[in-house]
Amino acid sequence: MGMADRWLLPEGVDESLPEKATQIEQLRRTLLNLHSTWGYELVIPPLLEYLDSLLIGAGSDLEIETFKVTDQLSGRLMGIRADFTSQVARIDAHSLKKSGIQRLCYCGSVLRTTPEGLDGSRSPIQFGAELYGHSGIESDVEIVSLMLETLIAAGIEKTVVDLGHVDVMSGVMEACALTDDDKATLNGFYKSKALPELKSFVDSLALPEQQKSWLIALPRLCGGEEALSNASEALTGVSEKVDMALDSLTKITKRIKSRFPQISLHFDLSDLVSYSYHTGLVFAAYVAGYGNAVARGGRYNNIGKVFGRSRPATGFSADLKTLVSLACVAVDDKKTVLAPSSEDEALWQLIRELRRKDYRVIESLTELDTPRYDYTLEQKQGAWQLVDAN
Repeated sequence: MGMADRWLLPEGVDESLPEKATQIEQLRRTLLNLHSTWGYELVIPPLLEYLDSLLIGAGSDLEIETFKVTDQLSGRLMGIRADFTSQVARIDAHSLKKSGIQRLCYCGSVLRTTPEGLDGSRSPIQFGAELYGHSGIESDVEIVSLMLETLIAAGIEKTVVDLGHVDVMSGVMEACALTDDDKATLNGFYKSKALPELKSFVDSLALPEQQKSWLIALPRLCGGEEALSNASEALTGVSEKVDMALDSLTKITKRIKSRFPQISLHFDLSDLVSYSYHTGLVFAAYVAGYGNAVARGGRYNNIGKVFGRSRPATGFSADLKTLVSLACVAVDDKKTVLAPSSEDEALWQLIRELRRKDYRVIESLTELDTPRYDYTLEQKQGAWQLVDAN
């Protein structure tokens, strides 16, 4: 490796220089305060855990994203978190053990083996919230609303929210009694929207024509609110599970529209924008000009079971670095004071007092140490005074 290459960061791993770092920290504080007003309490899980604890119940897709290391003390395999959800679920189920509803939020770095989407980061700063102990649409509406308020607080107001429900596609596949291999093949066609290939594959299956029509209809059930009414017609008679999922989506849509009339809603009932542990509503928020979701989440009712408490749960997460890059985050503009470096005790006490009043005081170490400043500290008539630099 050449001298110049030693300073290169791995692909998908970045650093934040002072201006951006200040914006990220300002946004972190703003969002933590926002979530606190909603009743969400902050938790700070460890950066790494034993792998069997970190990934249990989290699904194979998250396991692929997780960096694995060997613990030099125990010899056991450990994982560096790629997502907070399973950790916070463990905290709710095993550490807090609170009965009733629990609201938790978090913020911290995660590390992923591969970037998420096009030009995604492998080292995002993940911010999110989780709600445990409630299975109704009210908690789904609360989490989607909190996600949108989070984006608004970050300066992102015009969004498109993509809504879906795991039970629609899984309900159709269950009704058709498909094998795991057939399900995997169909998932691939649905994800790529390969409609001719989908039709050819479905035609080759030994299924009644009505069931084939359900499978072929799924990827076409997308668009605005008309997608829900089209789904109710195209999927008539599939199962009660599918009917309940569509009814849930309709009710959630009505509430979100009434709360946030400025946002656009989109539906794609064959595109599950989620991890495999999701069990109900799934959602993602997009902004114009950016290809990846800026926030995403969903319901995951079964993940706490492996920790001894099977609790209903729903949540969302976003990357602070992404939010800062897409919005203009206002940073507190502190007044800067340039002070001489001196042994004078009175000067030192004045500097401390100004810093307590939230001034930014820089002690000039050399003639070259001259940052931009608004005031200077000068000694006049035997006393140190704050002098306007302008």
